[in-house]
Amino acid sequence: MRLARNLEVWRLGTMNYLEALKLQEKLASDRKISKIPDTILSLQHPPTYTLGKRRTDYNLLVPESELKNMGAELHYTQRGGDITFHGPHQAILYPIVSLRDIGLGARKYVENLESTMIELSSLYGVKAHGQRKCETGVWVEDRKIGAIGVRISSGITSHGLAYNIDPDLTFFKHIVPCGIADKDVTSLRRETDLVLPDEEVIQEQLVSCFARLFGYNDIIWKDKSTIKIDG
Repeated sequence: MRLARNLEVWRLGTMNYLEALKLQEKLASDRKISKIPDTILSLQHPPTYTLGKRRTDYNLLVPESELKNMGAELHYTQRGGDITFHGPHQAILYPIVSLRDIGLGARKYVENLESTMIELSSLYGVKAHGQRKCETGVWVEDRKIGAIGVRISSGITSHGLAYNIDPDLTFFKHIVPCGIADKDVTSLRRETDLVLPDEEVIQEQLVSCFARLFGYNDIIWKDKSTIKIDG
């Protein structure tokens, strides 16, 4: 008989990028020693640009000195992928899960992250698709609606996905999103004809799509007010 698998979800609201990064590192270390179960951080960020480990600074189209005037930060990370933007009205999921325990390799893991965003889009009548060639992420025709950048260390994942609910898309004009110059960025708000519910509902739907695709039997929801976040 298949063992029941639970997924713990931390609903963190809006969190500074470096604070979230520090938390991911702590949880990834705890997951390696089985101190915690598979866990997802569900949150949003203030306006933030992040670069992956390839350090493709040339895809930032404005001087770093101008970012502060724009109300945005820039951070370098150890995830895969190129430069991207995170900001309000964008759903972020950072899964801290053991790929060994769920029996997946890196490629299938990324494909399932894509499928998570594709399934969410379909709930709102939006037909999205996954990567073509080397273009990871999720697209509506040639417009990118979801980005993926992951880190896997000792079989434990961190970083994750970003799904555009209704962010200020002008922030994407200051970068070459994910290093792909000839594609536009879009959002669920732009693509659907349906009235969107509260963003908290959409983020919960995104988590539910993830849990189903990855075979979790139960979701344990935890709010920021009830979580003890150690330094």
